[in-house]
Amino acid sequence: MLQKQVKLTLNKTDRLKSKKAITQLFEEGKSFKKYPVRVLYLPVEDAEKTRATFSVPKRLFKLAVDRNRIKRQLREAYRLNRPSLEQENGKKFVIMFIYFAREEVPYAQIEKAVIELLKRLKQV
Repeated sequence: MLQKQVKLTLNKTDRLKSKKAITQLFEEGKSFKKYPVRVLYLPVEDAEKTRATFSVPKRLFKLAVDRNRIKRQLREAYRLNRPSLEQENGKKFVIMFIYFAREEVPYAQIEKAVIELLKRLKQV
């Protein structure tokens, strides 16, 4: 029996870039958090797919290299665990992952937090 292969990619079409959508997300979105990540989300009816963006405040990490590393880790954790959100749930979302810890934490802790947040998002 052949199973359908799931592509674990995070294409340009999967990323949230629209300033209008991000502004709407901050104004109308709901959030919850699991240390060290907070997720801000907004259900969208007419979207073809869930879009996500990732943020690390400059106020907490002054060096761009540190911010970029954490964003890369957030994207990787989301990319690997995104299929569980999309397959079981017909809803589409606009999502922003915000890193709020004041220090860098190990990737395993970031991934664990992202998995928990995606599980909670499925229940919404």
